Amino acid sequence: MFLPSFDLKGKTAVVSGAGRGIGRAIAIGLAEAGADVALLARTEEDLKETSSVIEKLGNKTLVLPTDVTKRDQVHNSVSKVISEWGKIDILVNNAGMNIRSKALEATDEEWQKIMDTNLKSAFMMSQEAGKIMKEHESGGKIINIASVAGQVALRTGVVYAATKAALMQMTKVLAMEWGQHGINVNSIGPWYFKTPLTEKLLADEEYVNDILAVTPLKRIGELPELVGPVVFLSSEAGNYVTGQTLFVDGGMTIHGF
Repeated sequence: MFLPSFDLKGKTAVVSGAGRGIGRAIAIGLAEAGADVALLARTEEDLKETSSVIEKLGNKTLVLPTDVTKRDQVHNSVSKVISEWGKIDILVNNAGMNIRSKALEATDEEWQKIMDTNLKSAFMMSQEAGKIMKEHESGGKIINIASVAGQVALRTGVVYAATKAALMQMTKVLAMEWGQHGINVNSIGPWYFKTPLTEKLLADEEYVNDILAVTPLKRIGELPELVGPVVFLSSEAGNYVTGQTLFVDGGMTIHGF
Protein backbone atom coordinates (compact mmCIF):
# COMPACT_ATOMS: atom_id res chain seq x y z
CA MET A 1 0.00 0.00 0.00
CA PHE A 2 1.45 3.34 -1.04
CA LEU A 3 -1.61 5.52 -0.49
CA PRO A 4 -1.54 6.94 3.06
CA SER A 5 -4.74 7.60 4.95
CA PHE A 6 -6.62 10.90 4.75
CA ASP A 7 -9.13 9.54 7.29
CA LEU A 8 -9.42 11.58 10.53
CA LYS A 9 -11.74 9.20 12.36
CA GLY A 10 -10.92 9.17 16.08
CA LYS A 11 -9.08 12.50 15.86
CA THR A 12 -9.98 15.64 17.78
CA ALA A 13 -9.59 19.05 16.17
CA VAL A 14 -9.74 22.64 17.41
CA VAL A 15 -10.59 25.39 14.92
CA SER A 16 -10.53 29.09 15.74
CA GLY A 17 -12.71 31.52 13.84
CA ALA A 18 -15.03 28.57 13.20
CA GLY A 19 -18.31 30.47 13.00
CA ARG A 20 -18.09 31.85 9.49
CA GLY A 21 -16.39 31.68 6.12
CA ILE A 22 -13.12 29.78 5.86
CA GLY A 23 -13.13 28.62 9.50
CA ARG A 24 -16.65 27.24 9.23
CA ALA A 25 -15.77 25.39 6.03
CA ILE A 26 -12.60 23.93 7.55
CA ALA A 27 -14.42 22.78 10.69
CA ILE A 28 -17.13 21.04 8.66
CA GLY A 29 -14.55 19.55 6.29
CA LEU A 30 -12.51 18.08 9.16
CA ALA A 31 -15.72 16.56 10.51
CA GLU A 32 -16.55 15.10 7.09
CA ALA A 33 -13.10 13.46 7.21
CA GLY A 34 -14.04 11.92 10.57
CA ALA A 35 -12.79 14.28 13.28
CA ASP A 36 -14.65 15.60 16.29
CA VAL A 37 -14.29 19.39 16.29
CA ALA A 38 -14.09 22.04 19.01
CA LEU A 39 -15.33 25.35 17.64
CA LEU A 40 -13.88 28.66 18.82
CA ALA A 41 -15.01 32.20 17.96
CA ARG A 42 -16.48 35.18 19.77
CA THR A 43 -20.04 34.82 18.44
CA GLU A 44 -21.82 31.86 20.04
CA GLU A 45 -24.75 31.96 17.62
CA ASP A 46 -22.45 31.40 14.64
CA LEU A 47 -20.68 28.54 16.42
CA LYS A 48 -23.99 26.84 17.18
CA GLU A 49 -24.91 26.93 13.49
CA THR A 50 -21.59 25.31 12.53
CA SER A 51 -22.05 22.79 15.34
CA SER A 52 -25.52 21.79 14.12
CA VAL A 53 -24.13 20.98 10.66
CA ILE A 54 -21.33 18.86 12.14
CA GLU A 55 -23.58 16.99 14.56
CA LYS A 56 -25.84 15.98 11.67
CA LEU A 57 -22.80 14.16 10.30
CA GLY A 58 -22.65 12.14 13.52
CA ASN A 59 -19.57 13.87 14.91
CA LYS A 60 -19.13 15.43 18.33
CA THR A 61 -18.57 19.15 18.75
CA LEU A 62 -17.76 21.59 21.52
CA VAL A 63 -19.06 25.14 21.23
CA LEU A 64 -16.55 27.39 22.99
CA PRO A 65 -17.20 31.14 22.70
CA THR A 66 -13.67 32.53 22.97
CA ASP A 67 -11.81 35.76 22.38
CA VAL A 68 -8.57 34.20 21.15
CA THR A 69 -6.65 37.43 21.78
CA LYS A 70 -7.07 36.86 25.54
CA ARG A 71 -4.69 34.38 27.20
CA ASP A 72 -7.10 33.36 29.96
CA GLN A 73 -9.89 32.57 27.50
CA VAL A 74 -7.53 30.60 25.23
CA HIS A 75 -6.26 28.60 28.22
CA ASN A 76 -9.77 27.92 29.50
CA SER A 77 -11.05 26.75 26.11
CA VAL A 78 -8.10 24.40 25.56
CA SER A 79 -8.60 23.05 29.09
CA LYS A 80 -12.27 22.35 28.31
CA VAL A 81 -11.29 20.37 25.22
CA ILE A 82 -8.88 18.27 27.30
CA SER A 83 -11.48 17.81 30.03
CA GLU A 84 -14.07 16.55 27.50
CA TRP A 85 -11.91 14.64 25.02
CA GLY A 86 -8.55 14.13 26.71
CA LYS A 87 -6.41 15.19 23.74
CA ILE A 88 -5.90 17.56 20.83
CA ASP A 89 -4.73 16.01 17.58
CA ILE A 90 -5.28 18.95 15.22
CA LEU A 91 -5.23 22.71 15.72
CA VAL A 92 -6.23 25.11 12.95
CA ASN A 93 -5.45 28.76 13.69
CA ASN A 94 -7.89 30.52 11.41
CA ALA A 95 -9.02 33.56 13.43
CA GLY A 96 -8.12 36.73 11.57
CA MET A 97 -9.22 40.21 10.57
CA ASN A 98 -8.11 43.23 8.61
CA ILE A 99 -8.52 46.99 8.47
CA ARG A 100 -7.53 48.19 5.01
CA SER A 101 -5.71 51.39 5.99
CA LYS A 102 -2.92 52.93 3.96
CA ALA A 103 0.47 52.91 5.70
CA LEU A 104 0.43 56.64 6.48
CA GLU A 105 -3.10 56.39 7.88
CA ALA A 106 -2.80 53.24 10.04
CA THR A 107 -3.23 54.00 13.74
CA ASP A 108 -1.58 52.41 16.75
CA GLU A 109 -4.95 50.97 17.73
CA GLU A 110 -5.40 49.35 14.31
CA TRP A 111 -1.87 47.94 14.44
CA GLN A 112 -2.46 46.34 17.83
CA LYS A 113 -5.89 44.95 16.98
CA ILE A 114 -4.69 43.28 13.78
CA MET A 115 -1.50 41.99 15.41
CA ASP A 116 -3.40 40.54 18.37
CA THR A 117 -6.05 38.85 16.21
CA ASN A 118 -3.88 37.50 13.40
CA LEU A 119 -0.57 36.73 15.09
CA LYS A 120 -0.70 36.77 18.88
CA SER A 121 -3.81 34.58 18.97
CA ALA A 122 -2.18 31.96 16.73
CA PHE A 123 0.90 31.88 18.95
CA MET A 124 -1.11 31.54 22.15
CA MET A 125 -3.32 28.83 20.69
CA SER A 126 -0.25 26.97 19.39
CA GLN A 127 1.52 27.33 22.71
CA GLU A 128 -1.42 26.01 24.72
CA ALA A 129 -2.13 23.11 22.34
CA GLY A 130 1.58 22.40 21.85
CA LYS A 131 2.04 21.91 25.60
CA ILE A 132 -0.72 19.32 25.59
CA MET A 133 0.66 17.52 22.55
CA LYS A 134 4.13 17.38 24.10
CA GLU A 135 2.96 16.33 27.57
CA HIS A 136 0.73 13.57 26.20
CA GLU A 137 3.51 12.42 23.84
CA SER A 138 0.87 12.04 21.15
CA GLY A 139 2.22 14.49 18.61
CA GLY A 140 -0.18 16.48 16.52
CA LYS A 141 -0.81 18.77 13.58
CA ILE A 142 -0.92 22.57 13.78
CA ILE A 143 -2.05 24.50 10.71
CA ASN A 144 -1.93 28.30 10.51
CA ILE A 145 -4.08 30.11 7.98
CA ALA A 146 -1.74 32.71 6.53
CA SER A 147 -2.17 34.53 3.20
CA VAL A 148 -0.49 35.24 -0.10
CA ALA A 149 -0.11 38.73 1.42
CA GLY A 150 2.67 37.29 3.57
CA GLN A 151 4.63 36.47 0.40
CA VAL A 152 3.88 39.25 -2.09
CA ALA A 153 2.98 42.93 -1.73
CA LEU A 154 -0.75 43.53 -2.08
CA ARG A 155 -3.23 46.31 -1.37
CA THR A 156 -4.56 44.49 1.69
CA GLY A 157 -2.46 46.83 3.86
CA VAL A 158 0.93 46.80 5.52
CA VAL A 159 -0.21 45.70 8.98
CA TYR A 160 -2.14 42.69 7.66
CA ALA A 161 0.80 41.75 5.44
CA ALA A 162 3.22 41.99 8.36
CA THR A 163 1.09 39.64 10.47
CA LYS A 164 0.84 37.05 7.71
CA ALA A 165 4.56 37.14 6.91
CA ALA A 166 5.29 36.76 10.62
CA LEU A 167 2.82 33.88 10.86
CA MET A 168 4.64 32.05 8.08
CA GLN A 169 8.00 32.54 9.81
CA MET A 170 6.52 31.49 13.16
CA THR A 171 5.35 28.30 11.44
CA LYS A 172 8.95 27.48 10.47
CA VAL A 173 10.38 28.09 13.94
CA LEU A 174 7.68 26.10 15.74
CA ALA A 175 8.16 23.25 13.27
CA MET A 176 11.89 23.27 14.01
CA GLU A 177 11.42 23.32 17.80
CA TRP A 178 8.54 20.86 18.06
CA GLY A 179 9.36 18.32 15.38
CA GLN A 180 11.19 16.20 17.95
CA HIS A 181 7.87 15.83 19.78
CA GLY A 182 6.04 14.57 16.69
CA ILE A 183 4.29 17.89 16.14
CA ASN A 184 3.96 19.04 12.54
CA VAL A 185 3.43 22.77 12.03
CA ASN A 186 2.46 24.12 8.62
CA SER A 187 0.60 27.06 7.17
CA ILE A 188 -1.71 27.64 4.23
CA GLY A 189 -1.65 30.81 2.15
CA PRO A 190 -5.00 31.45 0.44
CA TRP A 191 -5.70 33.95 -2.33
CA TYR A 192 -9.30 35.06 -2.87
CA PHE A 193 -12.11 32.67 -1.93
CA LYS A 194 -15.86 33.17 -1.97
CA THR A 195 -16.86 33.94 1.62
CA PRO A 196 -19.21 36.41 3.35
CA LEU A 197 -16.17 38.62 4.12
CA THR A 198 -15.12 38.89 0.47
CA GLU A 199 -18.63 39.21 -0.93
CA LYS A 200 -18.54 43.01 -1.33
CA LEU A 201 -15.07 43.03 -2.86
CA LEU A 202 -15.97 40.31 -5.33
CA ALA A 203 -19.08 42.21 -6.36
CA ASP A 204 -16.79 44.83 -7.91
CA GLU A 205 -16.17 43.70 -11.50
CA GLU A 206 -13.05 45.85 -11.92
CA TYR A 207 -11.57 44.47 -8.68
CA VAL A 208 -12.27 40.89 -9.77
CA ASN A 209 -10.69 41.54 -13.16
CA ASP A 210 -7.52 42.75 -11.39
CA ILE A 211 -7.49 39.52 -9.35
CA LEU A 212 -7.99 37.28 -12.35
CA ALA A 213 -5.29 39.09 -14.32
CA VAL A 214 -2.64 37.71 -11.93
CA THR A 215 -4.27 34.32 -11.31
CA PRO A 216 -3.17 31.67 -13.82
CA LEU A 217 -6.30 29.57 -13.23
CA LYS A 218 -8.43 32.66 -14.03
CA ARG A 219 -11.05 32.18 -11.35
CA ILE A 220 -11.82 32.80 -7.67
CA GLY A 221 -11.30 29.87 -5.30
CA GLU A 222 -14.12 27.74 -3.92
CA LEU A 223 -14.01 26.83 -0.21
CA PRO A 224 -13.78 23.03 -0.72
CA GLU A 225 -10.53 23.69 -2.60
CA LEU A 226 -9.10 25.17 0.61
CA VAL A 227 -10.50 22.48 2.89
CA GLY A 228 -8.76 19.68 0.95
CA PRO A 229 -5.23 20.92 1.73
CA VAL A 230 -6.16 21.34 5.42
CA VAL A 231 -7.36 17.73 5.60
CA PHE A 232 -4.17 16.58 3.85
CA LEU A 233 -1.93 18.38 6.35
CA SER A 234 -4.06 17.10 9.25
CA SER A 235 -3.89 13.46 8.19
CA GLU A 236 -1.32 10.68 7.92
CA ALA A 237 -0.83 11.76 4.32
CA GLY A 238 0.92 14.88 5.60
CA ASN A 239 3.12 13.17 8.22
CA TYR A 240 6.42 14.12 6.55
CA VAL A 241 5.49 17.73 5.80
CA THR A 242 6.40 20.38 8.35
CA GLY A 243 7.49 24.01 8.43
CA GLN A 244 5.95 24.68 5.02
CA THR A 245 3.49 27.19 3.62
CA LEU A 246 1.20 25.70 1.00
CA PHE A 247 -0.18 28.46 -1.22
CA VAL A 248 -3.71 27.68 -2.34
CA ASP A 249 -3.90 30.54 -4.75
CA GLY A 250 -4.66 29.44 -8.29
CA GLY A 251 -0.99 30.04 -9.08
CA MET A 252 -0.98 33.73 -8.11
CA THR A 253 2.28 33.68 -6.15
CA ILE A 254 4.33 32.33 -9.05
CA HIS A 255 4.49 35.87 -10.40
CA GLY A 256 2.57 38.34 -8.19
CA PHE A 257 1.41 41.69 -9.47
